[in-house]
Amino acid sequence: MIERILNLLIFLLETPRPVTATEIRSTVAGYGDQGDEAFHRMFERDKELLRRLGVPLERKALDAWEVDYGYTVDPEQYALPDPGLTEEERVALSVAARIVRLGGSHTGLDALLKLGGIERGAGLEPLGADLGAEPGILGTLFEAVTARQEVEFDYRNQRRTARPYGLAHRRGHWYLVAGTERGDRIYRVDRVEGVSLVGKPKAFDKPKDFNIRSVMRDQPWESGEDPTVEATVRFDPDVAWWAARTLGVAEPMGDLVATVPVANRDAFIGWVLSFGDGAEVVAPVDLRAEVVRRVEAALEALP
Repeated sequence: MIERILNLLIFLLETPRPVTATEIRSTVAGYGDQGDEAFHRMFERDKELLRRLGVPLERKALDAWEVDYGYTVDPEQYALPDPGLTEEERVALSVAARIVRLGGSHTGLDALLKLGGIERGAGLEPLGADLGAEPGILGTLFEAVTARQEVEFDYRNQRRTARPYGLAHRRGHWYLVAGTERGDRIYRVDRVEGVSLVGKPKAFDKPKDFNIRSVMRDQPWESGEDPTVEATVRFDPDVAWWAARTLGVAEPMGDLVATVPVANRDAFIGWVLSFGDGAEVVAPVDLRAEVVRRVEAALEALP
């Protein structure tokens, strides 16, 4: 339920126009597999919950005749005012952010600066998942999914054309599931650049048996275009329990050494780095070296 609510909120924040309940049902993960009556009950509960939480969810007419209505959340109204945190409170927040990163993405230095800033001496680590510097990309992809319109974008130094079927949020990252000439593919959204809509809306239909929850049932790093390799990862005792739950294996008493199939290196490296120094890629050598390069690049990018 929590993931569905977050998906709905982000969809409403990122989409630059009011969206109908039908569009929400077909786009936001968690609604598509419900019958008509079950969807409407669930959607009404979710709207009420968002409003109780203080989210400025509005219902607006989509035309001058007020026949159709859509839902939207104004990002400016949703934004928090300056909380006026003290130095001690900002330090405590930075510590909490690093702990929460185990369950998903790092909140990042920019987010803490928006809450009043923090000194480098407080020990902020530079590593973590990057959700992307261009929030407009997610909005464009949501629009493409809703309109059934093809998109073009750069991904891993190649220009791609794809038919976007759906978006899903997994472990701190958004993923695009799309059809291509080489079959269905999964792309991590924060790696997408230069996205643009091409062609006309309603240019394609989703496969009749398409279910984004089924597609994303595997771990993100298990589905991709990279040659599949078996990666060996060692997790320290402090984080081994979390890694074990993610991988679906028994929780160890100490370290955890796991073998993981990897077909999407970006997703795998992002997941490993979310454990900070509590995880180490042991093999293969080239994947370990790639993790090291990613860490070094993050350190060099620091001001």
